Amino acid sequence: MRVVETNSPEETWELAAEIADELQAGTVMALHGDLGAGKTCFIQGFAVALGIDEPVTSPTYTLIGEYEGRLPFHHLDLYRLSGPEEALGLGLEEYFDVNGITAIEWAERAEGLLPDDLLHIEIKADEETQTRTFRIYREGDA
Repeated sequence: MRVVETNSPEETWELAAEIADELQAGTVMALHGDLGAGKTCFIQGFAVALGIDEPVTSPTYTLIGEYEGRLPFHHLDLYRLSGPEEALGLGLEEYFDVNGITAIEWAERAEGLLPDDLLHIEIKADEETQTRTFRIYREGDA
């Protein structure tokens, strides 16, 4: 497990870029954290590191954003779902692409439907200090 603290959106983008450089196509990331923790900020930095030049916003209302960079990038936001039953009909497995990378915000709402080798990124925000603490680990390493 890797634990990293960031103190600004710029530092969060730097961390996201480091991780983007380390990951292989086919990776599925599960992002965890409260509202406002910094999940979308991390995703934006990750997308820039993949060479995506269009704005990446949280796809809360569309659920899925698809982008082309040096690797295809799929950004899923499951916030509006109540649980795995609702996620069943989304065809999530189509986004677990061996040629691209998938990032899932609120991934716990699709529990049991996600690949076994998830990369988990847990984000905790300290609003007083503006510090974000990232716990990064693979399934089973927690």
